[in-house]
Amino acid sequence: MKPLTVALDILQGDECTYGALLPTLTSLMSKTLALKDDLSRMTASLPDVIVKAIKTRFDAVLDSQEGLLAAATCPKFKLRWLRDERRREHVKELLTTECRKDAPATDNANVSQLPASPAEMDFLILRTSPQKASQQKKNAPVERLFSLGGLVLSPKRNRLSDRRFEKLLLMRYNHCFTPKENKKT
Repeated sequence: MKPLTVALDILQGDECTYGALLPTLTSLMSKTLALKDDLSRMTASLPDVIVKAIKTRFDAVLDSQEGLLAAATCPKFKLRWLRDERRREHVKELLTTECRKDAPATDNANVSQLPASPAEMDFLILRTSPQKASQQKKNAPVERLFSLGGLVLSPKRNRLSDRRFEKLLLMRYNHCFTPKENKKT
């Protein structure tokens, strides 16, 4: 179940974008199937069941044009996560068509690349591995949300309704995402 837990950590991270979904799911399926040889006879079919469930759940996303373009335009992944040469060429054609359709000539000097954590890069199967960044231990956003929940639901506020608690928690958590200009006022 380790590939599944790593994929969940990646997908629930603060810096996770739609472009990370397909590379993460692809890596999850291949890593899960790779575990098949190490399992006992009783659990040997488990990887197939997990991969089938992922394909069923994300059927609309796995072959969607938007998902493929989002992953291909994400600087962290580009086309390195695609193993099949035909699929890589298909995504290149999609990207070329989309760029010609919508984009005038632009300067891409201000494009920033999100650094990937070493754990992400170890999990994701990419053709060329980028330089490893210093490893930082990050708490999952869910853990931070629970921590803030403890601050909102104090002994003096023990009679909050569920709806009021949710509103207060979201207001407190979303405060982290407001622009700095708005925080001064």
